[in-house]
Amino acid sequence: MATIYPSLEDMAVDKMATVQTQFAQAITPQQALPAQPHQPPVHVYPSAPTGDRAPPSVVPGPYTLYPSLGEYMGINMSAPEVQKYVAQNQIVPATSHPVAKQGACTVVAPVSGTQNPDILRSEIKQGVREVIVCKGADGKVGISIKDINKGVFVAYVRNGSAGAMSGLRFGDQILQINSETVAGWTQDKFNKFIKAASGAKITLAIRDRPFERIITMQKDSQGHIGFAFKNGEIHQIIKDSSAARNGILTNHYLIEVNGQNVVGLKDKDIQDVFARAPRTLTITMMPDFVYDVIMKHMGSTLRKSMDHSIPDI
Repeated sequence: MATIYPSLEDMAVDKMATVQTQFAQAITPQQALPAQPHQPPVHVYPSAPTGDRAPPSVVPGPYTLYPSLGEYMGINMSAPEVQKYVAQNQIVPATSHPVAKQGACTVVAPVSGTQNPDILRSEIKQGVREVIVCKGADGKVGISIKDINKGVFVAYVRNGSAGAMSGLRFGDQILQINSETVAGWTQDKFNKFIKAASGAKITLAIRDRPFERIITMQKDSQGHIGFAFKNGEIHQIIKDSSAARNGILTNHYLIEVNGQNVVGLKDKDIQDVFARAPRTLTITMMPDFVYDVIMKHMGSTLRKSMDHSIPDI
């Protein structure tokens, strides 16, 4: 069974744990020999790449593979939450400590943590789900859509609206409304249909955010993850940062941070969301050419009134 990890740091730590376990099993107290006065040091390379090949770490004696997990890949591995996870789960390798199953894959997260709620909130689920909404007192659902490539996509969800309470999110694709397939519909046709629909119950078939992707990263000891953005668009990536290691791309817009929509927020407000986030965080991003089409002609008033609540799991 294949193993997948939320972040490259999770993979690296799991690889270290695997080697540690194998080393501990191979050398028992009965087998261990006394240290020799002039015994040459053992050189060990990390199990996962971290950019340019790093020089080997020197192991001081025959009984220790890694001196400590202290600072690894820019992560403060002695942080309380990491130590708590280590104590609870004994940092065992993936083969003996699966976190979850995704299809034919085992998900392992020794750094991100078991069942991390922020990762779960951010998850883009495969398949189609049914969403039932009703109109508010104003006779509206509280969403706006955009037609792209013969598909219909959610471009706006008003804060506190029926659409927000039903779990609709920016970028969701609407496949059907009241059993009517909407492929090829224009924005005008969709609006007319939903206006004429009964306000008591409107049934939507939804595919989760097909133009978006999620990336999980780890803050370093300074609280940084390693990229810069302007007006919500990623334009710089710092070398050897968690962002660089985990595949952040420029010319992409930030859509969510730990599942919370940040579209329409000012940069300083997005920075505040990052600052409040825990060490492990997940961002959702969208290519700029798709984002620009969805957001075209959307005024600043609508952007400010977007739903920015933290979704339920």
